[in-house]
Amino acid sequence: MSEPELDPRIAMVRDGYDAIGRRYHDWSHSGSTRLRFARELTDRLAPGSTLVDLGCGPGDPATRLLSERHLVVGVDLSAVQLKIARQLAPQALLVRADISRFAIRPAALDGVASFYALGHLPPDRHRPLLEAVARWLRPGGVLVTSAPLSAGEGVEDGWLGVPMFFGGVGVDATVAAATGAGLVVERAEHVVETDSLAEDGSPEQFLWLVASRPET
Repeated sequence: MSEPELDPRIAMVRDGYDAIGRRYHDWSHSGSTRLRFARELTDRLAPGSTLVDLGCGPGDPATRLLSERHLVVGVDLSAVQLKIARQLAPQALLVRADISRFAIRPAALDGVASFYALGHLPPDRHRPLLEAVARWLRPGGVLVTSAPLSAGEGVEDGWLGVPMFFGGVGVDATVAAATGAGLVVERAEHVVETDSLAEDGSPEQFLWLVASRPET
């Protein structure tokens, strides 16, 4: 059976990350915000917990850090980024897939991480993905993710030297989608990432969401 045809916007993301290779890791891996939230997730869960990292990219630092203590499945559509991740996060199980079509059985996970990947999804894919995450989590399971602050979509022609698609639904809609999926939003934090600069030199800014599936 042939694979379903990719949305051209998601294909652009795949092709872009294939093309930039290690440049993305070199540009992004030292950002302190991703590390802070990855550590929060790994410290919150019991050792040996089962997690999925959606949009794991080159696997460093988040996937590597999480997999040092937990059982981690890293999911990404870029074959080139996964090849790098096999070197930098060797303890993680890596799967090549479109995160908006990825499926796992309900109540299978203790945690879900997704760092900067939601911003590469078309707006109509955000709510269904958050609904899927809510189904995957066991009671007490935790989601930690970043999301764009504003709604809309578009292509940045020269992002790290390649055309790249970006999409978001905004803060209120992201929080509402998580809540509507049955998650308890514990924190929705607007973070100005002063040690992570856009190509124009301005600080990157994101919504960082911490949410959990109720125990009952």
